[in-house]
Amino acid sequence: MRLLLDSHVLIWWLENPDRIAKPLRDAISDPTNDVFFSAASIWELTIKSSLNRLRLPPSFVTLLRHDGLDELEINTSHAQATASLPPIHGDPFDRMLIAQALTEGLVLATRDATIMRYDVPVIEA
Repeated sequence: MRLLLDSHVLIWWLENPDRIAKPLRDAISDPTNDVFFSAASIWELTIKSSLNRLRLPPSFVTLLRHDGLDELEINTSHAQATASLPPIHGDPFDRMLIAQALTEGLVLATRDATIMRYDVPVIEA
């Protein structure tokens, strides 16, 4: 399985993995799966941290990589794919994750009910 973790799932993975549904925890831990975090999530979380809405360890990206997660950069195909998404979700970071999942053939791991309204493969967090 090829997974893309939503921003809240990344935080839970680092701080309290038990908040994540067991099937997803198992999938993240399975070395045969490819698990990604988006540069968009890092951007979003860094903004929230700089506004004191979230506390992040300074090395949180290093911690994600240490756990075997790979970075998914934002490219022009991803950016262009956001234009074809219906206007269900107004959050540009979530729209980017949806576009990346669709473009790259990834299953999006989330608990966001609005994301689940899109025609994107999802595994519930």
